[in-house]
Amino acid sequence: MLAWNKDTWGRAAAHNTLRDVTTGIIAGTKVATEMGWRAVEAVAEGDKVLTFDGGLQTVISVRRDLISADPNVTPMGHWPLDVPAGALGNREAMRLLPNQSILVESDTAEDVLGDPFALIPAASLDGFRGISRPLPGGEIEIVHLEFAQDEIVFANLGALFLCKRSTSILSDMLNEATESPYQTLSAEEADVLVGFLEVEDEGRRAPTRSAARMMVVAA
Repeated sequence: MLAWNKDTWGRAAAHNTLRDVTTGIIAGTKVATEMGWRAVEAVAEGDKVLTFDGGLQTVISVRRDLISADPNVTPMGHWPLDVPAGALGNREAMRLLPNQSILVESDTAEDVLGDPFALIPAASLDGFRGISRPLPGGEIEIVHLEFAQDEIVFANLGALFLCKRSTSILSDMLNEATESPYQTLSAEEADVLVGFLEVEDEGRRAPTRSAARMMVVAA
């Protein structure tokens, strides 16, 4: 497999900013593959990656972005988040783009949604369990792993990321316009859920099922 070389890829993508690209996996993040944990930038089309629901799935395509992280031109809401080890089940520290969907487990999610797992935008985790938004700078390589259908992949030895299906013609033929089984909560719903996660962390009494449902619906 050929390693990606940004010198041959060109510098045009460097004109992208954090404002333009807010989803994807930041280079340096490790994902679980059939060959063990590998940096996401080393994964290539045809490799098999371990997924949450589908076991090993073949990567249909890999897209890359090189973005400029200039805090002088990018609003804070678009900055990446730094996640310390252990905050989301990850054994190693990692960085997240704000609109990247992350799978979290919550008793409240099970009460409200009927499933203990919920997808939320990473931005909603700002301030939770030491997650923060430090001043960015320089260039950031972003990798988009694409499959025949939406998949949730294991990252940094425990965290769970949503990867959208490939938009290739082959993928369209395989999917036949099948709707995704994964739906990410809105920012407002996610903010409420993270608030409940903080309550669970502190060991305080969570709201009743009916009250929690009303609060999430109201959001």
